Amino acid sequence: MKKSIKRILTVGLGITFFTLSCTNLDEELYSDVTADNFFKTEDEFIAALGQAYSSLGGIGNHSGLWSINEISSDELVVSTKGGDWYDGGVLLQLHEHKFAPDNGFFNNAWNFLYGGINTCNRLIFQFEELGTPEAAAFIAELRAVRALWYYWAVDAFGNIPLVIDFADVEKPATASRAQVFSFIESELTEVIPILPTNKDASTYGRMTKWAALAIRAKLYLNAGVFTGTPQWQKAADDANDIITNGGFVLEGNYRANFLANNSGSKENIFVYPYDKVFAGGFNWIAMTLSVASTPTYNLTFQPWNGYQTVEEFYNSYIDPVQNPGPQGPVWKGLTKDLDQDGVSDDMGTQDLRLTNFIVGPQYNQDGTRTLDGGFEPNDFDGAPVTFTPQLNEIFPQGLRQAGARIGKYEFEIGSTENMSNDFVIFRLADIMLTLAEAKHRLGQTAEALVIVNTIRERAGVDPFPALTDELLYAERGREMYAEMTRRQDQIRFGKWDDAWWEKEVSSPTYLLFPIPTPQIDANEKLVQNPGYPGAGG
Repeated sequence: MKKSIKRILTVGLGITFFTLSCTNLDEELYSDVTADNFFKTEDEFIAALGQAYSSLGGIGNHSGLWSINEISSDELVVSTKGGDWYDGGVLLQLHEHKFAPDNGFFNNAWNFLYGGINTCNRLIFQFEELGTPEAAAFIAELRAVRALWYYWAVDAFGNIPLVIDFADVEKPATASRAQVFSFIESELTEVIPILPTNKDASTYGRMTKWAALAIRAKLYLNAGVFTGTPQWQKAADDANDIITNGGFVLEGNYRANFLANNSGSKENIFVYPYDKVFAGGFNWIAMTLSVASTPTYNLTFQPWNGYQTVEEFYNSYIDPVQNPGPQGPVWKGLTKDLDQDGVSDDMGTQDLRLTNFIVGPQYNQDGTRTLDGGFEPNDFDGAPVTFTPQLNEIFPQGLRQAGARIGKYEFEIGSTENMSNDFVIFRLADIMLTLAEAKHRLGQTAEALVIVNTIRERAGVDPFPALTDELLYAERGREMYAEMTRRQDQIRFGKWDDAWWEKEVSSPTYLLFPIPTPQIDANEKLVQNPGYPGAGG
């Protein structure tokens, strides 16, 4: 199934087009690609289309859109480990909600988003210039991909430029969040009836009706945040359409969605198909594992020892039905080996989604203990590497072995720093929980409870006897760990300003990320989000 999209990405990357940044719209427009010498066959259309999808390849990297969403939530943190990972304080800013417009992570995310938008704009412009019937379906597909970029952008930055005309070289002004919401909604509403509904090799990793409906369902789920007017029924309708008619199936094994070869998942609706040779850039194996983990997985490189799970979030996987206490387990080191499923024998009630994490003693491929010669004197585990969920501090001497590591996606033995797992952007469980939340907020809580308990049944934990906002919020967290939904959920459930580990109660200013300083400097028409330096008022 992966072969078709891999060919699209590879061929698309091999064609040279010009690109624009969002704030540099006065470049000369030129191209050697015309109706006379290209776009004669479907393969040529698809080859050009591949560029719109290859732009998504930055989603699994460090320091971009995924990072700003995850590190700023209560899921992940990158502690400063002595001389490692301070990086000018940008990571601490993110986790502590002390965002600054000159933080380079925000500019990286902005360029990622608008690079994707501008690629779509350019291809739409070129396809429209052809004026051929064959181009219409591809234009619809591109408009849906562009809607995804704008959905991410309006979620992150709020009031943003709405750039849709590639031939317009004027610097764009800021549009309101409500205006961008309306644009995304109208674009998706127009193209959804045109998009393909089949699920096979020809549409794998491409925008289908179901992927576009997933964008719109999530757009409606967050409509109250984006526009001030909730649209729960519309979110429920789109989610129900996918569940009822899309042909997707909740995998019996949660882990199946994230295996090294996960292209066979019946649950995944839309993915970016990474490949360590042909489409690299998925670097979580490098971003989270210890510098000493090379022999654990026979890696061809040394990991960076960065991303860790916040302890309280890890502890949320202790079943609240069986263990209602607020603290969860207290970790003081592990004395037992890990089972084959990666879950420690020291745990109490086990949620099968604990495969999201790598914890406990680490072993080399030959069965010997993995050792870290740089361990700190105050690390009670000593040289043998043991990932414990406890985090001692965020700065300046976070312990090298502290924190459960991201185990969401399977790490291959002998891996390079580029993973081949397909990155999941939308999957059925998220849409089911979207339907459950919409029904719950509409007062249809009994129906919502059935859906949530279906998710919990797969996780091997007891059903909820009743459903509350708090339980629904926590269940979304456990199911969707590290899938770039937590920040959105925290804002929607009113949790974003709360205190959590190494973060105090924060200002509502930080509900939106700041417009990056380089973008403001390059385009005087942009307006900084309220509360940040230079916002005015």
